[in-house]
Amino acid sequence: MVALWRLLLLGVPIVILEILCRSGAIDRITLPPPSTIAVDMLRLLGSGRMNTAIANTLTHVVVAVAGSIVVGIATGALVHRLAPLRRVLEPLFATYYAIPIYAFYPLLIVVFGLGDAPQILIGFMLAVVAVIVSTLTGLDSVPAVLAKTALVHRMGPVATALRITLPYAMPHLFTGMKLAVAYAFIGVIGAEFIMSRTGVGYEIRYAFDNFDNATMYPLILLVLLVAVVVNLGLDKWERRLMARRRGL
Repeated sequence: MVALWRLLLLGVPIVILEILCRSGAIDRITLPPPSTIAVDMLRLLGSGRMNTAIANTLTHVVVAVAGSIVVGIATGALVHRLAPLRRVLEPLFATYYAIPIYAFYPLLIVVFGLGDAPQILIGFMLAVVAVIVSTLTGLDSVPAVLAKTALVHRMGPVATALRITLPYAMPHLFTGMKLAVAYAFIGVIGAEFIMSRTGVGYEIRYAFDNFDNATMYPLILLVLLVAVVVNLGLDKWERRLMARRRGL
């Protein structure tokens, strides 16, 4: 039933948009029909013309997501154990996304050059705080009795985190991972859009500047599909882990 509602929520707007584009209510120069965009995307992927750009962007996103998950979970676990540090940092976490991250892009270019590092760092900076906050929320949900059990078994902080608290907090961690994927895509593609010569973001901007809708919209659709598929995969993995936990 959930899958059916999800399909309807996605399918009905697409059908309406298709009708509006085909009927001329929406100018095709402004937006081609969704079916045309899908065909153009398949044609673009089949040509191999964007393989390098796609590979660059996906590599940057994977590195940014992996880094944000590792650093975010480790930082969240550390901050959770140090109450004074948490009191200092928690208000900053709450206002973090009010900071215009892209304002730091020129500084990152000065420090790291025009290579891949600034784009990856922008994606990492957008994603990592979501993981930290989700980790803190998850660790807050761990019952005190589990911490006492760890003490009884003389488990150290690292062993307690890896074997008890983090596994218990896993649903919240998955929420952070999903957000990290979304934010990393936004960060990396946005950085490529602004000041890069490679990647999907650059290709979208180049197509936009040249009124090349047959390239711009298919690339946007591709980004949306990849992000949705990854998040659906994480959601399915989370459901399996939760079902396994309930079965124990």
